[in-house]
Amino acid sequence: MACVLGLAAVWGALGAAVAFLVALRLWIVLHSPNVVSRESLSLLVVAGSGGHTTEILRLLGSLSSAYSPRHYIFADSDEMSAHKIHSFERDRANIYPGIKYTTHQIPRSREVQQSWLSTVLTTLYSMLYSLPLTYKLKPDLVLCNGPGTCVPICISALLLGILGMKKVIIVYVESICRVETLSLSGKILYHLSDYFIVQWPTLREKYPKSLYLGRIV
Repeated sequence: MACVLGLAAVWGALGAAVAFLVALRLWIVLHSPNVVSRESLSLLVVAGSGGHTTEILRLLGSLSSAYSPRHYIFADSDEMSAHKIHSFERDRANIYPGIKYTTHQIPRSREVQQSWLSTVLTTLYSMLYSLPLTYKLKPDLVLCNGPGTCVPICISALLLGILGMKKVIIVYVESICRVETLSLSGKILYHLSDYFIVQWPTLREKYPKSLYLGRIV
């Protein structure tokens, strides 16, 4: 009995030590300088169904050719976003020829009105696809604005830094339709993003970490 208790104590101590090291690494990643000295930045963009893709493409329209290549990720059941992205990039090619972009699909992490319990399971399933994809792309910056798909992608990008592979800057722009409360994705990524941008002053007052730049999309 004493041996069992001793082993339990050892494993408990090891678990606590691992948890501490992970938490320490996470703190270092979130508080490390977000400086990338390169002529171009590899950009990973998370698109979503409905207005999310429209908003994120409007935002991308104001970015220079320095953000290249661009990698778009959206849910495998989202056919509309693929059409919008290809149309957007064809138009941009007339202004900035030669810029490369790719599109990728992952399982949808959350459907509208999906239960909380099943959301956890589908998000974990989506993570199985997000982790190897994010590792393969190794972006300098992740840009997203609220679709559920962005949560596993941002967590995967954060893991790259925790594991010492690469520091990825995460920029979250809350949707313009969110005036007084954050979306579910926003509530999660408020604590994990490097820059959290809101488009209404009421949200800036409620969430002091956020940045209010006025309407940007």
